[in-house]
Amino acid sequence: MKSDPTKSSRPARIYFTDFFDVAPKTLANYGAFNVSPVVDLPLFVDPFLLFTSDKAEYLALHDEMIRYLKFLRDKSAQGLLNPGTLKAWYCFKEVKENCLGFCESGNRGIGLGMSFANALNENLNNLFKDFGHEQVTRGSHLEKLILIRSGVGKDKISDFTTNLIKGFLVRYTEAFAKKHIAAEKRQRVSVSHVEFDYDKGVWKGGTFDLPWLDKGFVLLTPEDILTKDDTWINKKDLQKDFPQIRESIENVALRAQIDQYFFSVLKHDKDKEGKDLEPTKKQRAEAIDFTLRKFPALIDYYIREKENNGDEAVERSKTKVDEVELRFVQNIHSLVQQLSNETAFYDTPENTLDEARRRISYLKHVIEDLDGYRLFYDGKGSPIEREKDLQIAFKLVCIGSPSSVDSEVNNGRGPVDSKFSRGDGDKTLVEFKLASNSKLEQNLENQVKIYEKANRTTQSLKVILFFTEDEHSKVKRVLKSLKIEGDTSIILIDARRDNKPSASKA
Repeated sequence: MKSDPTKSSRPARIYFTDFFDVAPKTLANYGAFNVSPVVDLPLFVDPFLLFTSDKAEYLALHDEMIRYLKFLRDKSAQGLLNPGTLKAWYCFKEVKENCLGFCESGNRGIGLGMSFANALNENLNNLFKDFGHEQVTRGSHLEKLILIRSGVGKDKISDFTTNLIKGFLVRYTEAFAKKHIAAEKRQRVSVSHVEFDYDKGVWKGGTFDLPWLDKGFVLLTPEDILTKDDTWINKKDLQKDFPQIRESIENVALRAQIDQYFFSVLKHDKDKEGKDLEPTKKQRAEAIDFTLRKFPALIDYYIREKENNGDEAVERSKTKVDEVELRFVQNIHSLVQQLSNETAFYDTPENTLDEARRRISYLKHVIEDLDGYRLFYDGKGSPIEREKDLQIAFKLVCIGSPSSVDSEVNNGRGPVDSKFSRGDGDKTLVEFKLASNSKLEQNLENQVKIYEKANRTTQSLKVILFFTEDEHSKVKRVLKSLKIEGDTSIILIDARRDNKPSASKA
């Protein structure tokens, strides 16, 4: 099916401003991020940005979070927890209406279940016992749970924080909606869990006038409490800075005990002659974890250092949010416009294999021939670093497909990047890889075959994006090694910047 060059189809609606007829500048002036109601974008709420803010409203929100944790701690100490109260007070659904997080397929996440509840409850009377009475740090921090407990990551901390400030987000969105969104695009809705009644020990709801789509309401989130990749207080930095944290402890005797214990649990492999080898990164990380459990005061010294550099947290988070804004909002909007105006990308092909191949081919054409490669670089000229970002970008430009296009579909053998389906009889899998991936050869050899079997289909395409000539050479070596150089199911996309003259000079 050929596109009519005299007629451009209207691009699918992707962002909040598209759905609710709001000027992006109006939303930006309000301070809210332009979310996508059709797919989660990779941002999350960092509670430290509430703590370190100079806005009284944010400080009050953080204080209220700590008040709630102290309530849980006290109930736990009094022995008043049972399966019912544990579920009611600790377990929350993901606030999917804010359209942020880690689920690339729509806005569905798993929320906070009993695993998180048990992890938090177990630590309330040890790690969190001094909440409100800290001796080393200036304040209390929920993020301590990330530092001491495996299996609890930034997504859980963000979900918990978002639930505890849900009332604020609802009112923040309502204020904007009443002023800037037409009445026919709003609806009075009942929202649960917006305020906690400490006297009765129950969460209360309320009714609000909110932006409304067919599937429900949408919430806005202020940009200045969002970040990407990791919270300011995080385990990676704790392990990296561990030597300096030990040195920062004023108590000489305690510091000596910590050193003695750390080196006693630090494992070494031995060489062929029986001599100790340098500890591996994994062995060092395990020794640090053991030491933190033995001397949890170390965590407070680490957090104190993070508090002292709060301005850096704000600056880093702003940079990260600006990067997401550029890459997933501005750049994708431009890419969709290009694909709509200059290709047949949004035409309807006959089946999922034709559709997936055509969409990838047109995307390749725009990137390689129409300056679309620029859309995969940030403002500093750095290329996209994560395959997940590439997957999200593809999901966004495929909005409006007649097929069901799902991302990160897991049928028991791991998640596949994208699946185009029109019923059980017509399915095509698409796997995205960056050429920089250290496991590219292994993945090409094994991964898609496993996914095909799990999804009961033999139709699949592999897309590899490269940003340098070295990466291109690497891909060619891998394909030659696997003897699949001419495989038409493998599509290479050249996103180099140094081999593309501007359109005016070409």
